[in-house]
Amino acid sequence: MATKKSGLTHLDAANRPTMVDVGAKAVTRREAVAEALIKLPANVARELAATGHRTKKGPVFDTAIIAGTLAVKRTHELIPFCHPLPVDHVSIEVLPRRGGLRITCKVAVEHRTGVEMEALTGASVAALTIYDMCKALSHDIVIEQVRLLAKRGGKRDFKRKASA
Repeated sequence: MATKKSGLTHLDAANRPTMVDVGAKAVTRREAVAEALIKLPANVARELAATGHRTKKGPVFDTAIIAGTLAVKRTHELIPFCHPLPVDHVSIEVLPRRGGLRITCKVAVEHRTGVEMEALTGASVAALTIYDMCKALSHDIVIEQVRLLAKRGGKRDFKRKASA
């Protein structure tokens, strides 16, 4: 087996893309939390609040939670080098915030590799679902700041510092 020339984990010694071999890693509890922020035009925010977060397409927040959960479980089908994982837990929360919405996706697994990509994918797809369900009200909806907030387990933990 050739040794890697770069510090990038998904390149082999010949600088070709490769899936990381996690077979020798220890099985541990791995958790990740990601968020996506959505800016809503005032008319969309008012309409959602007035209708109990429903549009003609149905319950917006509930549908986003279901879509995000499905996306978490299928991340390996979307991101080429993600391992298929037997996800233990997914929690997605959609909360109003000033100027829009905040989606938080928490994922946990007992495995050899982490769930950062699953959490990011869940938050992203939940946000895209909200866009889809609200686009009849306005196309001026902006999905922004899809980011990892924290991860635990594996080589090192990560916690994003609070924004100012």
